[in-house]
Amino acid sequence: MVFLSSASPRMGSVLAASAAPAPPLPPGFGLPPLPPPATGSGPQREAKNVLPNPGAFEQCHQKCKGNGSGASEGAALRLEVTGSFSSSEVFPTQVNGVRLVLNKALSKHFQVNHSLQLSSTEDSGYRFGTVFVGSGQAGPAEFYPVLVGDVDSSGSLNAQVIHRVTDRIRSKVVFQTHQQTFVTWKADTEFRGEDFTAAVAFTNPDVLDDSGMVITHYLQSVTPALAMGGHLVYRRRPGDEASFLSLVGRYTGSNFVGALTLGWASVQASYYHRASDKLQLGVELETGAFLEDSSVTFGYQLDVPEANLQFKGVINSNWVVGATLEKKLLPLPLSLVLCSFLNHQKNKFHCGFGVVIG
Repeated sequence: MVFLSSASPRMGSVLAASAAPAPPLPPGFGLPPLPPPATGSGPQREAKNVLPNPGAFEQCHQKCKGNGSGASEGAALRLEVTGSFSSSEVFPTQVNGVRLVLNKALSKHFQVNHSLQLSSTEDSGYRFGTVFVGSGQAGPAEFYPVLVGDVDSSGSLNAQVIHRVTDRIRSKVVFQTHQQTFVTWKADTEFRGEDFTAAVAFTNPDVLDDSGMVITHYLQSVTPALAMGGHLVYRRRPGDEASFLSLVGRYTGSNFVGALTLGWASVQASYYHRASDKLQLGVELETGAFLEDSSVTFGYQLDVPEANLQFKGVINSNWVVGATLEKKLLPLPLSLVLCSFLNHQKNKFHCGFGVVIG
């Protein structure tokens, strides 16, 4: 069980697909990666000098994606929907309150999970989630379609459908309700060419004020290691319209990934390095409008497979220090998680304990 001694930021309740014990599921809020369509044998591809597909746009900063508090959005979404404390990011996930999770695979296609949270700083309650994975297979750990949903004790519902339409096109639809009120929806389509990825998304962040957004991505492989692209957002609100353009570049080495996103009012840079089989490091720089809201975050992940332990730690320029420890009690299907975060500026400290069964 988890005990919390002070307030901490609330995690979002928007749903996302996550890794399930059986079968594997796509990580995070984004869609699962698709391999580039095959166009022939290896020698034929080398003769044509075909560049690799750069992957999804949202994966550029995925390895060390933080928000200054040490909890990334993707990790928080996985925790809300499937109750998994593990994440693919280097930065640790902030656990708030008492959390008990029970996962049960009813078949190779269907899984359910129960999550109970008790907290003095967040909404306490019970959530029931389901995951369905179809028989279509695009890779060793990629199955289609994927349907994910969860409902809490107040009747609020989150749902997501991910489907691979063709070898090059995949789509995703997400919607969310708050009790009996429809809150938001999002639909996007991604097209993967031989050496590029293009996507367009439509979303209504708040149906109550009739607002809407159109988001487009484009990512192109310039060399086998370098990919460059752009990100355009058009937002419409009652009496207000705005558009934002960002440019992105990513360089992938043998054991590191560096990415940079430049926008009119913000800059995001990240560097991920795998120092060894057990140690991973990440650093991220984020700036707001006119450098008034800037932060630098450094994190690490240490795996000790001999003891079934995983350590994650983070510290940022706002003097927030956090760490998590996860222990798998093999051969039992049981994992224990310890979490502590300290904000020196606000003089706030909290610690937690979570249990995942299944």
